[in-house]
Amino acid sequence: MAQDSPLTAAEKARIAWLAARMCKRSVASETVYMGDLEKKVDRILDGARKRAKKTK
Repeated sequence: MAQDSPLTAAEKARIAWLAARMCKRSVASETVYMGDLEKKVDRILDGARKRAKKTK
């Protein structure tokens, strides 16, 4: 993530929340699907990259 654009506080909090949900799911079962949460994290990171590119 060092190469990624800087995240806002709200984006950091949202990613932390999603990471906690992923951990909770993995504790429940090793074979649980987490693609939906990973896509949400990817969308947040993509939005941060677009914002950084726009401000340059």
